[in-house]
Amino acid sequence: MKKLFFFCFFITILSCNQKSKSTISDPYQPKEYVNLMHPEWSKNASIYQLNTRQFSEEGTFKAAQTQLPRLKDLGVDIIWFMPIHAIGEKNRKGNLGSPYAVKDYYSVNPEFGTLQDLKDFVNEAHKLGIYVILDWVANHTAWDNVLLKDHSDWYQKDYKGDFMPTPWWDWSDIIDLDFNKPEVRKYMTDALKYWVKEANIDGYRCDAAGFVPVEFWNNARHELDKIKPVFMLAEWESRDMHAEAFDMTYAWSWNESMHQICMGEANVNKLYVYYSWNEKFFPKNSMRMTFTSNHDMNSWEGTMFEQFGDGLEAAIVLSVVGEGMPLIYNGQEAGNTKRLEFFEKDAIQWKEHYIGDLYKNLFALLKSNTALWHAKWGATMIKVPNNYETEVLSFVRQNEKDKVFAVFNFSKEKKEINFKESLFKGNYTDFSTSEKVNLNQNTNLTLEPWSYKVYIK
Repeated sequence: MKKLFFFCFFITILSCNQKSKSTISDPYQPKEYVNLMHPEWSKNASIYQLNTRQFSEEGTFKAAQTQLPRLKDLGVDIIWFMPIHAIGEKNRKGNLGSPYAVKDYYSVNPEFGTLQDLKDFVNEAHKLGIYVILDWVANHTAWDNVLLKDHSDWYQKDYKGDFMPTPWWDWSDIIDLDFNKPEVRKYMTDALKYWVKEANIDGYRCDAAGFVPVEFWNNARHELDKIKPVFMLAEWESRDMHAEAFDMTYAWSWNESMHQICMGEANVNKLYVYYSWNEKFFPKNSMRMTFTSNHDMNSWEGTMFEQFGDGLEAAIVLSVVGEGMPLIYNGQEAGNTKRLEFFEKDAIQWKEHYIGDLYKNLFALLKSNTALWHAKWGATMIKVPNNYETEVLSFVRQNEKDKVFAVFNFSKEKKEINFKESLFKGNYTDFSTSEKVNLNQNTNLTLEPWSYKVYIK
């Protein structure tokens, strides 16, 4: 019996040692950086930012709901609501205040409607196959947020011991929370979970996400995913956001590069830098949000026409056929030419516009052509060398099923373009004209200033 005991003990120890050795990770083996599951429905999605206050004359959820069929027809997959909470009154900017100065994380701004109105919007969107995410402002609150009454110690203080707005910015209508306190993290996580459970939303766009510790977001994502698979967008541009917390980050530097090129302040080399970083620095299974406008840009920097001039249409096309999930800021599809007021009512004037048709056709291409999909589902851009490297961007995206060859003349001069290497060759359909074309070693393209060609197969 004693011998049997020692034999079993020896076998157990040997087995444990072998198991231990087998489970120790090989330090030389590549590891997946992204440790989250993107919702399947995000693989070929587009995103639409909805500013409830300006979206309709009424400025309500109910009024916005009537336009859901139009957005579905446009090809929108994700609607991002700007903050829907009650707005602070103390130190408010303008008459109506900024929606990013939150008075109560569990409230609905009465300006927009009721909780039931929000639920009705989400339910109707879901029926149409559209997903809804809410804008979340974790970093700071309004000066009269309900937390001040019982939890004033949850806020950061300056050297004088006073509440403090985010340093170095002119955000005088808000004060910063202190995420060094576990109580703050739990409260904020519970509030995030509330809206997923109560209103059945599908995730969040997180304002100034990098001003909040990334480990908070990592844990919040884990807890949200236990309720339902969510989609998370960070207003930030950093690799660490993608590991466990966010499906997508802003491509601010793409936007900046495109703006500078279209304004004659840079050439296509600026895009080469962006796409190099996007391919080598950011993890393969991550998403970046590409855009030509959003609420900040439109109100404070200029309309899409002001920001991109003659290059606007080409920039929009690149935001869809290049790597990245394309964003529309409400009103772009109607050719909105005004800077929408931020703290006042300033309704969008809706009308038919060629940019709306352009987005609709691009989104249809995005959905059907698997090479253009996002993250692990899509294909990497491969540069096709040409004879005008600093003025003309040309690339291929291809996989076993689909292929796209795109050429952009980002200059104010007509270009006669020829291409090196052989990746671009083949039989295609012209995206703009639907004509069948053959591209070979003798192909020369003539592109007018700020024009483009997209070929698909």
